Amino acid sequence: MAMEMKLNLKMAQKLVMTPMLQQAIKLLPLARLELAQLVRQELVDNPILEELIDEESFLEDEDGEPEASPEDNLLDSLGETPVDGDKKDDNDPIEQEVDWENFLQDNYEYSPSPGAEAAPERPSIEATYKKDPSLSDHLHWQLSLTVDSDEDKFIGSCIIGNIQSDGYCTAELSELAEISNSTVEDVERILKIMQTFEPLGVCARTLQECLMIQAQALPERLETVEILIDKYLEKINERFYQKIANELKRSVEEIIDAIEIIRSFDPKPGFNFSSEGTDYVIPDLVVLKNEKGEYDVTLNDEGIPRITISPYYQTLLKSSRESETKEYLENKYRSAMWLIKSIDQRRQTIYKVGKSIVKLQKEFLDEGLAHLRPMVLRDVAQDIEMHESTVSRITTNKYIDTPQGIFELKFFFHSGIKSYTGDNNLSSIRVKTMIKEIVQDEDPKKPYTDDEMVEILMKKNAKIARRTVTKYRKELNLPPASKRKKFY
Repeated sequence: MAMEMKLNLKMAQKLVMTPMLQQAIKLLPLARLELAQLVRQELVDNPILEELIDEESFLEDEDGEPEASPEDNLLDSLGETPVDGDKKDDNDPIEQEVDWENFLQDNYEYSPSPGAEAAPERPSIEATYKKDPSLSDHLHWQLSLTVDSDEDKFIGSCIIGNIQSDGYCTAELSELAEISNSTVEDVERILKIMQTFEPLGVCARTLQECLMIQAQALPERLETVEILIDKYLEKINERFYQKIANELKRSVEEIIDAIEIIRSFDPKPGFNFSSEGTDYVIPDLVVLKNEKGEYDVTLNDEGIPRITISPYYQTLLKSSRESETKEYLENKYRSAMWLIKSIDQRRQTIYKVGKSIVKLQKEFLDEGLAHLRPMVLRDVAQDIEMHESTVSRITTNKYIDTPQGIFELKFFFHSGIKSYTGDNNLSSIRVKTMIKEIVQDEDPKKPYTDDEMVEILMKKNAKIARRTVTKYRKELNLPPASKRKKFY
């Protein structure tokens, strides 16, 4: 069979994503901080763009004379006379003399005039800046006060370098000895010294060692507490109190008292010196109730730079005749317009999605979590006439401030639980709230099992299986009935 090459023409229709559409899709899932960083980077890269700032108010003469120049305004603000020798107007508030001694704060020290007595030197900004000490800094400070020789300090520094944020030492003694060029005995000796440092339990290698350090530091030695930590730590978790009491020939009440003391210890002492700051959520949407009892949705654009096209470069684009310059400005102008339109489209989509969620979850806004209805992406997509993928992108890393609190937009999308009436009118969040309330109201000495919770939920019109109850209970970090039970 002979092979030959042919040239055929074929017409076909297909969807092609334009650069503007690709950019708009990339902007949809971005969080507020990511969008602000992207816009600021574009302001640096694209000269066509400029940031909008609030217009400054300038003083204008009553007779309609032209505004003063920036140099004249600066001179007026400093209270100096212009060079042309115009007389000062005593009634002009700008030209009136200011009582600086009363205006300045009492604790403000200004520089003296030449020839006057020198004022005391103020501390630098670094000296006045308050910084919370980290766990490493706190241990180094105690090490310098406790150990004298440089060799021991170096071993201690190697140990501190291998301590995790929770306060535990993860490296083996042999590894520490190799790092510090010392013996295992010296490393163990310094480690024992450092285990007496604050916070108690730091530099421990296991949970058992951490608890034992804190037990031995008690004002009075409690033999029962030390025995439980040394030999019965796993059995305490299994709640075999009677068995432990029989083996130690002690009363159950004494065992329970010792366990309560152990529970008062800190299993992760290093977290007391955690340097991680608190991250505050800034909502993208704010929901407020108006006088008519309806909810208004507003966009929160705080922190996101407002951008526009620079008039200078726009005029330059029209007047430029060089082909390379004109082509460069046209590309930058087109990129700037795409970015502005994409950001505006993102804002409109967020507003539409937030408005739809408020409309579909009005009972939740009025009553709380108990009235949260089940909702999926398709419900909002059909309401705003957009695709589900667009709704999924726009609800990523976005938050809404409601009268019930601040929630992520993804929070409102969850499955529904069938009721005995046949409707999916119970959301999974609502069922979890019901399970949490059941556990809070139960008898501690006779807690409800998962099967008993199924029967209680059935009386509340929730058709749910036992394995689903177990799943939701684990998501709520609730232990099973055997571990929730209090014997005494």
